[in-house]
Amino acid sequence: MSEQTFLVLTALAEEPLHGYAIVQAVEQLSEGRMVLRVGTLYGVLDRLVADGFAERDREEVHQGRLRRYYKLTDSGVRALQAEVARLSANVRAASAVLRGRGVQAWANKA
Repeated sequence: MSEQTFLVLTALAEEPLHGYAIVQAVEQLSEGRMVLRVGTLYGVLDRLVADGFAERDREEVHQGRLRRYYKLTDSGVRALQAEVARLSANVRAASAVLRGRGVQAWANKA
């Protein structure tokens, strides 16, 4: 699973969101490391919908523009759980190797 897909699934895990809100949530979740472009976002959303991990929730008009909301499906929740478990196992393995070299797995931010 790509980091973009992981972060979009994570953004949708709390509540249904429209496109711009997903972009903002991904930026916040990644602490600014990832800023999704609109075309990239809708490509990810199209794949998530096709895979059954997300679905359209509702549409509403806001200031004359259509907002389409997406939500996570039960399959999406399971996919996110599996990816969290996979990533956690990778972090544990890498951290153990680094500790063996006397290196901290990650440095605290200044």
